[in-house]
Amino acid sequence: MARAPIGGCLLVILALLPELAGAQSNPSGDQSANDGNDLFRPPGNLFQMMDQYRTAPGSGSAPGSTREVTTETLNLRMDHSLDLAPLWILALRADLPLLAKNPLTSGNPDGDYLTGVGDADVQAVIIHNLDQRWTVGFGARLITPTGGDTFGAGKWQIIPAAGVRYALWEINSSSYFEPVVRYDVSFAGDPTRRNISNLQFGPTFNLGLPDRWFLTFYPSPDIRFNFGDPITGQTGRLFLPFDVRIGRKLSDNIALSLEVGVPIIKDYPVYDFKAEVRLNVTY
Repeated sequence: MARAPIGGCLLVILALLPELAGAQSNPSGDQSANDGNDLFRPPGNLFQMMDQYRTAPGSGSAPGSTREVTTETLNLRMDHSLDLAPLWILALRADLPLLAKNPLTSGNPDGDYLTGVGDADVQAVIIHNLDQRWTVGFGARLITPTGGDTFGAGKWQIIPAAGVRYALWEINSSSYFEPVVRYDVSFAGDPTRRNISNLQFGPTFNLGLPDRWFLTFYPSPDIRFNFGDPITGQTGRLFLPFDVRIGRKLSDNIALSLEVGVPIIKDYPVYDFKAEVRLNVTY
């Protein structure tokens, strides 16, 4: 099947930004400093469209060889947060990934681009604000094997997570340090697919810049140690990338950002290159 231009949907949304900005209201004073990417400062509601381009090692045409596989993902995300009690918040999230990739398999010997639905997931996080600086949170994500053999892991997965947030008021209200650790483990599904068991870490540091710009180092938990079955090209356990995001709030309710990740150490080769464009609409 020919490659599908999944990024075209993002271009349509970008064209509608002026209308979206005018249609949204600012529900609180804190919302103006919230770009929708802060795990422990969730907006009431969030719609996110993410267009990801990623390359990673895949199976080669000959035994023992590898071939780079390109995956493009259009991920549709919805968030909703609930006030449980004073200083306690429940943040809910759901993701639906739409994929286009070119694996080389017995069913796709020419390595053509294939399109389909990936592994959908849901997440719940409990957040507790200790004071003006410190926030703690814990929760879990459940990944369902909706992607089948081509677009998914073929396994049910649970990812418990925990982290803290330290507000950097000395800089501004948008700056913070937010380390998060989580563990991805498979527990059911296709017994012929590899078992998943890896530790993931993201020492997120967000710096608020003038004119509503922001710069984030390690915005995703991409630092990983693999304790499960090895993947193609693996020679060790550690994957350590350089991961950075630059973005800007276009209005009180809309933020656009670009994230880029490249490996520093890829003994456990999660990706060779990653680029993500995110459009966040909070309401």
